[in-house]
Amino acid sequence: MDNADYLDVALRLANADLTDLPALRAALHDEPWWADRTTEADLLALRSVADGLRHALDAATDRDADAVLARVNALLSAHPPRPRLSGHTGTWHVHVADVNAPPATEVAAAAAWGLAQAIVRHGVDRWGRCPCGNHFLDASTNRAKRFCSTRCANRANVAAFRARRTRA
Repeated sequence: MDNADYLDVALRLANADLTDLPALRAALHDEPWWADRTTEADLLALRSVADGLRHALDAATDRDADAVLARVNALLSAHPPRPRLSGHTGTWHVHVADVNAPPATEVAAAAAWGLAQAIVRHGVDRWGRCPCGNHFLDASTNRAKRFCSTRCANRANVAAFRARRTRA
């Protein structure tokens, strides 16, 4: 994984509805080596991590640099990355925790590290919150992203179209 992947983990975890184990596994769908091993203990541990991520992302959306600094540093302090070089899949890559650590340990460290690296790269001016409630990074050239996904944008555009037709 690289830093962009770790940010993706952070956003998916922050935007996930962690009501039960299947919801956590769905949020980690791109990382089956985590998702397949998650337990109720991981779910409980990652709920507080997700809350911390949401608070940090809310601060970024509000352009509150001091709060972003404090909240991201709190996440890094609570879930420090402990990089480990690995070649177990036949390709070299870095894990942010021991490969035998519980999934929650590595997911939390990956999410904290990914958010920190994204703040370093993009600052606090490119974060947004979709009308659906999800957080996102606006990496567009013109900084015009308003939705977390094409699906949400389409939903809003269809609703606006239908509202215009009703008024006409």
